[in-house]
Amino acid sequence: MESGLALMLVPLRFGVGAVPADASGQLIALLRLLGGPFLGIAVLNWLSRDAAPSAGLRTVLVANLLGFGVVAANDVWGVVSGEARELAKIFLVVHLLFAAAFAAATLRIRRGG
Repeated sequence: MESGLALMLVPLRFGVGAVPADASGQLIALLRLLGGPFLGIAVLNWLSRDAAPSAGLRTVLVANLLGFGVVAANDVWGVVSGEARELAKIFLVVHLLFAAAFAAATLRIRRGG
């Protein structure tokens, strides 16, 4: 949820090291636009936190697994290629841990509990 709010409210601070201080209004608008879906996903996850095992919960978990898995793959690409900012090394670990947690939760739901 914090990422979505940060993108919407303080996009230059969120993108420190990646977004220039003199970023165009169009870039700032794009960053703010991306904050909305992040916020929506965070709310969906929060509202699903106590859901009983079901097809709906499995859908939420698999979507998060896919999302964080793709983000982690992007982090790996950026870190290995040297294209990413230094902070990406930390985000790589965080995103891999989130992907692993959603994979574990998905498997637990699949096994019935």
